[in-house]
Amino acid sequence: MSVMKTAAETADEKAIVAAAEAALGEIALIRAEVGKVIFGQESVVEQTLLAVLSGGHALLVGVPGLAKTKLVATLGTVLGLANSRIQFTPDLMPSDILGSEVMDQDAAGHRSFRFVPGPIFTQLLMADEINRASPRTQSALLQAMQEYHITIAGARKDLPHPFHVLATQNPLEQEGTYPLPEAQLDRFLMQVDVGYPELAAERQILLETTGVTEAEARPVINAERLQQLQNLIRQMPVGEKVVDAILSLVRSARPGNGNAATDKNVAWGPGPRAGQALMLSARGRALYDGRLAPSIDDILALAEPVLQHRMALTFAARAEGMTVRDVIADLVKRAKG
Repeated sequence: MSVMKTAAETADEKAIVAAAEAALGEIALIRAEVGKVIFGQESVVEQTLLAVLSGGHALLVGVPGLAKTKLVATLGTVLGLANSRIQFTPDLMPSDILGSEVMDQDAAGHRSFRFVPGPIFTQLLMADEINRASPRTQSALLQAMQEYHITIAGARKDLPHPFHVLATQNPLEQEGTYPLPEAQLDRFLMQVDVGYPELAAERQILLETTGVTEAEARPVINAERLQQLQNLIRQMPVGEKVVDAILSLVRSARPGNGNAATDKNVAWGPGPRAGQALMLSARGRALYDGRLAPSIDDILALAEPVLQHRMALTFAARAEGMTVRDVIADLVKRAKG
């Protein structure tokens, strides 16, 4: 019996290796197609792609004009996903996102309600400037992002598969913005900070986007293949040392777990969902880099995008000018030893 089990395990491992090798070529093509439209910003593209490949949602934070919206639209094309865009504004209502019921009347005069789906019924939802809408409207996405269905008039409405929310957010210091509630932030697999492009990339932007024609990305895979890649990532093995590294990092970011610096500076830390996000995204990063299993370096590299929106500093720490990134950088430094 043990021999048969070993043979079965070997066959499974060979199948995963073969599937991973096939996926590597497709991921390389995806990166190349995105690179035709998005110049520079390699880490931003990588983290956003990892969020989707890992089956999660991503929050892209940066000032206007940094191609956040263009990146999301390009990913929708390259990944072959049906996509829609919602421009969040202060007067946007939950029904504008979810849809609503309208009354119909037939020729005989019988009246009935008919559900008109909103733009959330898509595979890739671009939530543009999500923090410009009121908390009431922001919360309309909560159930959809976690449970992949919504409830209208007591009836469950399932969303298409796969379903991903890629939201863009302006810095909260700007006028007319509302901070996202903590429960919604926790549902984003990653927060991707979008900075200004490097000089060479900005030069390329000037040359490539101000002519008569612009480069366009083409589809590389489709929704069905994306789900297969997501399933493959979930099958990738994770070593005990990597699991221990995830637990150690997440728990060290919570007050009351024996870390004096965290106790002093952190008001509340990441929950178990942060560990789940690290586990999935580390597997995705390994595959993205052409490896069959994640390493501790993957965990440390993903610490900031996975943890920073799941933590809050104490008033004293903020008064001293400290940021969440400073705290995470210190935790990563300690983890490296």
